[in-house]
Amino acid sequence: MSDNATAMVLASFIGDALALGPHWEYDPEALAQRFGQVTGYTTPAPAGYHGGKKAGELTHYGDQTLVLLRSLADRKGFDLDDFGAKWRQRMASYDGYIDGATRMTLKIFDFGESPENSGSNSNDLAGASRVAPLVFALRHDLPALVEAARAQTKMTHNHAQVIEAAEFFARVAWALLSGKPLEAALDSAAEAGYASAPIERWLTLGRESAGEDTVAAIGRLGRSCHIDEAMPGVIHLLVRHGNDSRAGLTQNVMAGGDSAARGMLAGMLLGASLGRGTLPEAWERGLAARETIERDLAAIGGR
Repeated sequence: MSDNATAMVLASFIGDALALGPHWEYDPEALAQRFGQVTGYTTPAPAGYHGGKKAGELTHYGDQTLVLLRSLADRKGFDLDDFGAKWRQRMASYDGYIDGATRMTLKIFDFGESPENSGSNSNDLAGASRVAPLVFALRHDLPALVEAARAQTKMTHNHAQVIEAAEFFARVAWALLSGKPLEAALDSAAEAGYASAPIERWLTLGRESAGEDTVAAIGRLGRSCHIDEAMPGVIHLLVRHGNDSRAGLTQNVMAGGDSAARGMLAGMLLGASLGRGTLPEAWERGLAARETIERDLAAIGGR
């Protein structure tokens, strides 16, 4: 399963990088006119959210996930204080887009709060999207994985539904790496029980849309960053494209909106389910952070 674990992390970063150029374009027709059918990496418009970045680089979501990956490699496991310090250093001087959750978290850190209490009240799905490196590092220890997934999310997004979504996705990925089929992994993760997140409702909405065109389905379910819209969209991508990572991640981009957060989570689970052979070689070669990612995964190893 090491191949699938590596594919899980790479595909999560790839899902983010594919979304870089068209990220937060909410009109699919305008997106298609500007970028055509997206099948690879694109350069953002100079005046856009990610202006100055190049094709194959990451959004601010992916860059924060790189910080978590580096912390895991340096500490040989999850250390919230180390992640918090590295995250704060990176984002305080970040030369890319800074979203509201990041700005608020930085302010709370500046007030002297610890990473246990620094999170904004943002309900954006992005807070749950960083979990792929944690699953890789803690894939043999489910309780530790769940605790870490929740803690890293709460550090920036102290919102009950986002925290529980991170746990859910970590459990799905863990089940996939343990050999469960995708549908069974979704069901087993849902059985954990969640006090705030309506996981079963989100699963139902996503599954009921499986027969729809992805652009239309995500348009109906919601393209925004907010978890109540974004979660069913991720489930749609998984059940609609569960046998085809390429189609799932490209159609995610063409659907518009917050395609980066959706792409990170859908990529993670498609990679964990299908393995590395389903990822186009051009996507791996063109991923700007690939060497860094592979070096840090090697440092983490197979624990």
